[in-house]
Amino acid sequence: MRTDGSRYLAAAAALLLPLFASAQDRYLVDWEATGEEAIGILVDLVRIESVNPPGNETWVVDHLAEVLSAEGIDFETFALDPDRANLVTRYRGNGSKPPILIMGHTDVVGVQADKWTEPPFSGLRHDGYVWGRGTLDDKDNVTAGLVVMLLLHRMGIEMDRDIIFLAEAGEEGTPEVGITYMVENHWDKIAAEYAIAEGGTNRVIGGKVSVVGIETTEKVPRRAKLVARGTAGHGSVPRNDNAILMLAEAVAKAGRWQTPVRLNETTRAYFERMATMTDGEEAFRYANVDNPALQADIDAWFRDNDPLHYSMLRSSVVPTIIDGGFRKNVIPSTAEAMLDIRLLPDEDVDAFYAELEALIDNPAIEIVPERVYRPIAVPSGIDNEMFAVIETVAERLYPESTTLPLMSTGATDMAQLRAKGVEAYGIGPARTLEELNSKFGAHSDDERIAEAALVDMVRFLWEIVIEIGAAD
Repeated sequence: MRTDGSRYLAAAAALLLPLFASAQDRYLVDWEATGEEAIGILVDLVRIESVNPPGNETWVVDHLAEVLSAEGIDFETFALDPDRANLVTRYRGNGSKPPILIMGHTDVVGVQADKWTEPPFSGLRHDGYVWGRGTLDDKDNVTAGLVVMLLLHRMGIEMDRDIIFLAEAGEEGTPEVGITYMVENHWDKIAAEYAIAEGGTNRVIGGKVSVVGIETTEKVPRRAKLVARGTAGHGSVPRNDNAILMLAEAVAKAGRWQTPVRLNETTRAYFERMATMTDGEEAFRYANVDNPALQADIDAWFRDNDPLHYSMLRSSVVPTIIDGGFRKNVIPSTAEAMLDIRLLPDEDVDAFYAELEALIDNPAIEIVPERVYRPIAVPSGIDNEMFAVIETVAERLYPESTTLPLMSTGATDMAQLRAKGVEAYGIGPARTLEELNSKFGAHSDDERIAEAALVDMVRFLWEIVIEIGAAD
């Protein structure tokens, strides 16, 4: 699974602009050349099938190690499981300020390859996109972090802060080999004042980036299994206690459950601001997301046309797996379904499960919560140096944009960092609302990223790091 890193070394000279007298001149980057390098790195990473399970993230670490070694950059690897390694490299500053951590996870979710338009691990470049599993989740962030480290070393910029890059394993449901392992066993290697990872998204409106969405908090995964138990029998004899029938009814109730709209500080500010940045019916919907008199119609529209914003408004329940039966003429005694439950950060978990049980209203259905593998953590602040720097960089790169704190509907390994007191922020590529709700998103059958959006994201991260970390 290794790829020769020597071509990155050969490209280094072309990426360094001449050094001039002033410090600012030394920060200039040839983004056309750097962008091509970044796209090439992402393509190489997508071709590595680090699917979790089983993970095999060490394949990615081996590749990153070759790239870093070719540039003479030191790194360390840490592994609870030798096949699932994490990599850390550090650019040393003068130590006058605490470190910054930038990170991305190297594992990806699985695929059903026959359902993809393009091969999921080809890293195909086509029509201005890179196609493949991990292009949006999360090898784009791994690419951005690696490129930032390469540029820092090539340019030799004096920094007030150490910049730490963590390529972590296990984010897709097994953080015990990744961020949890690093936090509990090697915290000194990644401890930082601020962190930047995945979870944000920049929204394109009218052909330009209008919203820079920075993830400051996220929903909490509290998945549960439904287990239906009935009487086994011959398929020719209908039974009311057919496990599959009871499970289907329970899944339908859970999946159609209109959980109540409840805004928090982050989402209220987000929707209020979005109402001022749009017009017509779109602005009206954003302005009235929690208006009881209009709730039913707005809710229905969001669910049908904008499921991302529908999810941001509430705790959500989504059926993802159904398993039951073994012969077409046998009624099974048990059947199971998985519910992907994402709770608002302040949701009462026990009360939510109790309400779900009452909704299903069938004593033959057992709700079995999954293990809890991410802590609940307070949102990251928006009144500190890092968020101010993010706003400054966003204004510079996207002059007509507004920077907004965002609650991610998914979950990230920033939860573990926030629980340790690190102020963590998620960034992401620029996409239209249609793309965000399309089949081309993360975990989809046609995951892809626009090449221009990837390069913009790399530049965004680079300028944040320089703005907050470079010595005066």
